[in-house]
Amino acid sequence: MDTHSLQAFLAVAETGSFSKAAENLFLTQSAVSKRVAQLEDQINSRLFDRIGRTVSMTEAGNALLPRARDILLRLDDAKRVIGNLTAGEIRGSLSLAASHHISLHRLPPLLKQFSEECPKVELDLQFAESEVAYEGVLKGDLELALITLSPEPDPSIHSEIVWDDLLHYVVAEDHPLAEFNEIDLKQLTDFNAILPGSNTFTRSLVELLFQQHQLELNVTMSTNYLDTIRMMVSIGLGWSLLPESLVDKGLKVLNVVDSEPVHRNLGIIFHRDRTLSNAATHLVEMLRSER
Repeated sequence: MDTHSLQAFLAVAETGSFSKAAENLFLTQSAVSKRVAQLEDQINSRLFDRIGRTVSMTEAGNALLPRARDILLRLDDAKRVIGNLTAGEIRGSLSLAASHHISLHRLPPLLKQFSEECPKVELDLQFAESEVAYEGVLKGDLELALITLSPEPDPSIHSEIVWDDLLHYVVAEDHPLAEFNEIDLKQLTDFNAILPGSNTFTRSLVELLFQQHQLELNVTMSTNYLDTIRMMVSIGLGWSLLPESLVDKGLKVLNVVDSEPVHRNLGIIFHRDRTLSNAATHLVEMLRSER
């Protein structure tokens, strides 16, 4: 059982397609099929059912999937442990993902400092939604991620708060709610809300708050890009909760008297079973000094 066959198996399992797996691995489709077939011969079990263009995992495939991820994760871990023995030298590659908001408003000075202090590190930086980056770390595809932290992280995920993000209720200056010196949450439900998507950690925080007051949100538009939400609020399309860094002179901050302050935690995550490279360890130490 070799790593190339396991990587091909994982790619097909995660994409549900031999052709997409081939694209992701920069291989031909026949090469991916051959590697999966070799693995099936080695374990004497069919891993996928191929019916027309539909690819689905068999019972054996579902049983192998978490173990294949674990094998590859431990192999990567062994490489990092050995690589870290080189007198603590900081070099090699670092796979990192950051949410769009953190990338724009928190990361630039840190990246500049990191690149100056660690010039031999090849940074593989991805910009992704927090939930996507979270899954990448959980699966072992990413070494680190800087995201909005999950309220209920998987036991395998180590998370640390780096920044406390205070969220403000905001509307455009000519919005009907802007006329009030004080409002309550019930009044907000009478107007359109513009919030991140329902599958996001930030949206979960807001929904929980309103559920605790037995109120139902009136969400008419959603996008996971907070800068886009700010734009839509500024032209009067609805109200939202936005970080302090996005509240500019075109917005009115509402005084919602029956709402406790709304905070979301921004921070770093990595897999508990993964030995961090020297490069990742250095970045984590830099982030800890930000607190």
